[in-house]
Amino acid sequence: MTDVLTFTDRGIYCPAGDFYIDPWQPVDRALITHGHSDHARPGMQRYLATKGTAPVMRHRLGEITLETISYGEQKQIGDATVSFHPAGHVPGSAQIRVEVKGEIWVVSGDYKTVADGLSEPFEPVKCHAFITECTFGLPIFKWTPQDILTQQINDWWVTNAAAGRISILGAYALGKAQRLLAKVNPDIGPIITHGAIENTNEVLRNQGLTLPDTIYATPEITAKTHPGALVLATPSALGTTWTRRFGPASTAFASGWMALRGVRRRRAADRGFIVSDHADWDGLNDAIKATGATKIFATHGYTSAFQRWLSDQGYDAHIVSTDYHGESLDNAEEVDA
Repeated sequence: MTDVLTFTDRGIYCPAGDFYIDPWQPVDRALITHGHSDHARPGMQRYLATKGTAPVMRHRLGEITLETISYGEQKQIGDATVSFHPAGHVPGSAQIRVEVKGEIWVVSGDYKTVADGLSEPFEPVKCHAFITECTFGLPIFKWTPQDILTQQINDWWVTNAAAGRISILGAYALGKAQRLLAKVNPDIGPIITHGAIENTNEVLRNQGLTLPDTIYATPEITAKTHPGALVLATPSALGTTWTRRFGPASTAFASGWMALRGVRRRRAADRGFIVSDHADWDGLNDAIKATGATKIFATHGYTSAFQRWLSDQGYDAHIVSTDYHGESLDNAEEVDA
């Protein structure tokens, strides 16, 4: 098997096309899987991303040289043929397929296999080698079915509103927050959003995504002005003066990490909802099997345990050191935001 991609201190590199995928150091040409800040970084001379990822990248990175591509469209770069395919992670997210002399490698970026009604659904891509995340690469991680999750969140909100409490829900600003917005029942009460979330809402609404009405959380917005509201906050805002100004409240955190005991206490939350924009254990295994790949590289997450599991299943499995972070629990910069 020819090494279509190599792993360098700058990022995942394609010698045949002289480009990098989601590099973490400045390079000339960067192909970007999605807009989260650990995958789309500043300082590149040229960027290539999907049309759905471009607006978020421009919002976050400012004036950049950015070329866009549609899902499934093939582009020749040097001696490599590349195409982008839905990853289901957040709106516009992609897996990147690279073919050189008939050898096909796919870089997953971040992905989930369950359609959320907001992101373009994950599409398996046949390949010889698959470079996969494994943020939640342990059997303990299994996500709550979406219909049950929706009912859980709405019931929690209704109960709090009836008791005169504000409901504060922590969620990452890009992807998770909009996914939850699309699920909750806006008839229960007003929905207030943290500035980082509302700014992202505006970017995605301008792309044509339908989201319920939200209210930007200015200092004048309080529990008195909007009783029984649902407040969507970034994870870093939980437990700070920003949330405390809403008075009596029930606080919840929506994350795959809620599957682990003790994590809810660490996030100073009353309630945890088990949901992620990354694949759970079953999703990871199903996605890898669907690619037909025999060679697997695990880039970030529970890499050692997942590599051992894959090797036991007969895969030629490897661990690759990268600067990606997945769904971070404690990262103040909220890379998965």
